[in-house]
Formats: sequence, structure tokens, C-alpha cells
Amino acid sequence: MTLQQLHYAIVISETGSMNKAAEILYIAQPSLTSAIKELEKETGITIFNRSGKGVSLTADGMEFLTYARQVYQQYESLQEKYTGGAVRKKFGVSAQHYSFAVKAFVNLVKKFNTHDYEFAIRETKTADVISDVSTMKSEIGILYLSDFNRQIMQKILQANHLEFHHLINCGVYIYLWKRHPLAGNQKITFEELQNFPCLTFEQGDKSSFYFAEEIFSTNDYSRVIKASDRSTMLNLMKGLNGYTFCSGIICGSLNGSDYTAVPLDDKSIMEIGYITRKNIILSDLGKLYIQELEQYLCQK
Repeated sequence: MTLQQLHYAIVISETGSMNKAAEILYIAQPSLTSAIKELEKETGITIFNRSGKGVSLTADGMEFLTYARQVYQQYESLQEKYTGGAVRKKFGVSAQHYSFAVKAFVNLVKKFNTHDYEFAIRETKTADVISDVSTMKSEIGILYLSDFNRQIMQKILQANHLEFHHLINCGVYIYLWKRHPLAGNQKITFEELQNFPCLTFEQGDKSSFYFAEEIFSTNDYSRVIKASDRSTMLNLMKGLNGYTFCSGIICGSLNGSDYTAVPLDDKSIMEIGYITRKNIILSDLGKLYIQELEQYLCQK
């Protein structure tokens, strides 16, 4: 097992394609495939599932990549410190669809020369947030806990060797278009929402009530419309007078000024926080990102 093989496996896992990985690594695709087969033979596990759509990590592969990333990151740190090698520093965040998480990321990136760093932010499904941090594809993940999902989510995090760190507690708000019939209310009740479509973020094949980004995922709604990205969600708010549940922490500079958050007439609490691998020491970039998050949230 060589550091080069570990690097190959990491790049393949990030691209999901042997061909794309080969292009990035400047290596012939057959040579890359051969190197991975040798690695799988040596470790005695199948790291990647192969299909016509590309490659994906197996369960064994996910565990292997967790260790591979740790080893390779340490190698890069040693190379930079003792040989003067110009190593591009990497930092990644995976998050549920929170504009404040993106805003903090923007503030972080502005402080650095992007020629020297490789940044990534992934607004994605809850299961992918957990998977990305578990496999160290991302250093930090952003999600929420509530009385409904807390017990199950904590078990899932524990099983994936992850820790949840508190950022802020907040009430539940209804997020909608400023011209929505309910936008001028001081508070909104569940009864008032019955005639409007509830918008939710799609969670994919691993869909679960506990993975839902929207609190009250088990409620009975007359109409539910799923979206896969924040831009579509905002368009549905305008076009259909739809609404969704949120933390009330809205970044107008990113989402625009056409939307508002009105408190829900309910006492439920959302605890927003970030997840990391257990016993990991955050990188300098990770610490700065958390500082940006905390600073932004303190202003709200």
C-alpha cells in the first residue's frame, strides 16, 4: 500500500468516476484501474462499486477512505512543513440548505488567496452530510436536532463516529414570499397553512422522517412539493405561494429581499450545530469557519 494509491482512491471517491480521476491525476485510465485493483487485492476489500454510471464507495470503502484521508492529510502536512512543498490546503463543508452556512463560507473564502487553497461547500441531503463528514470528504457538517429527531440522529451520528457541537437554539419560522397572503401576520398557525403547499427538500433513496430538513415532517399536509435545491424552493414560493419551515436565520444578501420569515405559533425548538469526526482536531480553516458561523449567528 502506497501513498500514491491512497491519493488515487481519494480522488476517485471525490469525482465518482475513473475517467475524471485519471484526467485530474494525469494518469492513463487503465493504469489507474490497475492501481486500485492492486490496492483492493492487498487490503482484501472491495473499495469501489463499478457501474455504467461511474463508481461509488462500498461500506468497506467508506471506512477505508476515512483512514486514507487522515493518513494522506498528515503526509501533506509533513511535506509542507519539512520539505517546503507547495501543498494546496483543502477545506470542505457539507450542510443542509442553510443560507447562513453559505454566508459564513463566503466570508471565510474572502480572507484567503484561492490559488493556494481548495475550498468546497456542499448543500446536500442530510444522509450525505453525515456520510461526507464520516468519510472526511468534508471536515464539518451543518444540521439541526429537535425533540423529534434527536434520539435517532444521535444514534446515527454515534454509529458513524461523529460528534454534534451546539451552535444556537432557535424557534420555528415559516419561510415564504413577501407577497404571500400570510406574510404580514405577526404569527402563523398550522390551521392557516392548510390551504398552501408545504415545500420540502428531497432526501433521496435514504429518505426518512428523521432525515427531513423541515421540522414537523410527520404532520399531515394537504399538499407537499419536494425540491432538490434552494433556488427551486424559492421559485416555488413565488409561483405557488408555497412555504417551508426554517430557523428564521435568513441571509438576504444570498436569497434576495423577496422573502420573509414569520414565527410559527408553536413552542418547538431547533438546535442547530455542526458535526465532526470524533476526537478530531479542527484544522485552522475549520476553526476560522466556525468563528465565522458563530459571529454571523450572534448578530441574528
